[in-house]
Amino acid sequence: MDFDFSSEQVLLRQTVRKFVDDEILPHIAEWDTGGAFDPAIWKRLADLGLMGVCIPEKYGGSGMDYNSLAIVCEELERGDTAFRTAVSVHTGLNSMSLLQWGTEEQKEQFLVPQAKGEKIGAFGLTEPGGGVGRFSAFDYC
Repeated sequence: MDFDFSSEQVLLRQTVRKFVDDEILPHIAEWDTGGAFDPAIWKRLADLGLMGVCIPEKYGGSGMDYNSLAIVCEELERGDTAFRTAVSVHTGLNSMSLLQWGTEEQKEQFLVPQAKGEKIGAFGLTEPGGGVGRFSAFDYC
């Protein structure tokens, strides 16, 4: 089995590494201290095709493989775990769920704008009866 990166994957790693070096690392201490970040970073990630890296081109993605998603996540993690988490949840838990189980109508309505980075996917999870104080999000609805 060949574990070497393809030339496309090498270029992807270089691109994301430069993005992290230029767009995240110079600001991360300030963002962490202030508890906020520049939301325009999502547009810049989308411009690079990273918000739909392993989503097929027919749905607005870059059409790369799952290893490419791992490369993107690894490089984003190098800059800050919050960006890796956001992209992996957006792509892995949300967009790829739509790709796998969504209807064509749902894919057109939700997946395409997510893969293009026009919309950001999210994932909410609650564990009723779990956690400190044993409360859940439903307790506050």
